[in-house]
Amino acid sequence: MTTPITLTPGRSADGTPRLAVHGEIDMSNAGSLADALAASSGPLVLDLTAVEYLDSAGLSVLFAHADRLELITTPLLEPVLAVSGLASLATVHEVGPDEAPPR
Repeated sequence: MTTPITLTPGRSADGTPRLAVHGEIDMSNAGSLADALAASSGPLVLDLTAVEYLDSAGLSVLFAHADRLELITTPLLEPVLAVSGLASLATVHEVGPDEAPPR
């Protein structure tokens, strides 16, 4: 069974490609995220503020693109990104529970 995930492409205020992810990222749907990331090149803002769960399969996808990602995340995912080492490879911006992600 595939865990539902929604991937919404767009652009940040400065024109940088942006991908908003909503749901859980796990082994069952990490391929969809990998395909979306592979479909673009260059810098990408990845909005993870609506992600409730991220497993090792999802982390593996993010590691493959870490050098070009700017991650927008919440305090929920911050420890996962830090412990995995991804936070030291990608730019990470944490937003609080009452803050809207940067556009």
